[in-house]
Amino acid sequence: MTWQPDTRQIADPFGERAPLVLRRRHRLLGADVEFHSDSAELLALVDAAYAGLPAHGPGGVALQVELRLTEGDAGLGAEPPEPGMLGGAGLLGVAMDAHNLALVNVDAGRALVQVTRALLAFPYHLRYELIEFAVFILAARARGLLGLHAGCVGLGRAGALLIGASGAGKSTLALQAMALGLDFLTEDASFVDPHALQARGIANFLHLRFDALRWIDDKALRARVEAAPVIRRRSGVEKYELNLRGGWAPLAAEPLQLEHVVFASPEPAVGSELLRPLDVDEMLQRLHLSQPYAAGQPGWASFVEGCARLSGWELRRGSHPRAGALALKGLFRA
Repeated sequence: MTWQPDTRQIADPFGERAPLVLRRRHRLLGADVEFHSDSAELLALVDAAYAGLPAHGPGGVALQVELRLTEGDAGLGAEPPEPGMLGGAGLLGVAMDAHNLALVNVDAGRALVQVTRALLAFPYHLRYELIEFAVFILAARARGLLGLHAGCVGLGRAGALLIGASGAGKSTLALQAMALGLDFLTEDASFVDPHALQARGIANFLHLRFDALRWIDDKALRARVEAAPVIRRRSGVEKYELNLRGGWAPLAAEPLQLEHVVFASPEPAVGSELLRPLDVDEMLQRLHLSQPYAAGQPGWASFVEGCARLSGWELRRGSHPRAGALALKGLFRA
């Protein structure tokens, strides 16, 4: 007698055939990303993050992210566990615990984000640490883009990378630059074609410290910032999360061609000169030191070779962030 499976046993122990009937499609970093889910709450977070963004390319690269909601554990305490990195056998991932994780299969063009209902109470962590991880890794690697810890603003089709440590004032600088008419591409995650030196980003939010309000003279803009939700970083720092969509902010309508690499410094300027030109060797040394992860990725050598032909600058603080934004804008008129 041959063995027969016991149909009384669980037929799908991993839940891999559970139907995901809810769908969303967003064009992100030039790729068409389709989200499949069994949860309206998870798709609402996707829309909050990615709806209404500039397309930045014709698409053509089809990727899929599965968002699965499980009951899992009973609770997560005051804050979810900090995610740990996973990698091997062609998979990349992060996991907060056994129930809240994201896995990316770059070769297959697919990712899985599995979370518990308890994590819905922490939308900031869910969005940035799991969903954003899956989207950024999947789209960037599928498009052959180099991910940089850098902001980017521009004018017309020209762009400038903004690089600086936390507290250097990049977000306030970007807000002041937008007020002067510069186009915003991304706050701190730029994705660059290492050969063409075109930068893409997701221009959804700008995160501002509370003390940034004192530099905002426009009453309507100040009111908009004060009405924005407040997020709390794992460091304990709280910031306004300013939604840049809706037509009020100048967002880059297409990828920006890099012309400048600007290192924002927290040091005050000496005299009236905020910008100091960097020679190629100093610029590239700073670039290496500021991008330890990107420096180990494919495409880094081509990116560095291209950056050697760009203009490098150190931007120091002026008496008002607007002075830095004016100096930044001046680069595009040179």
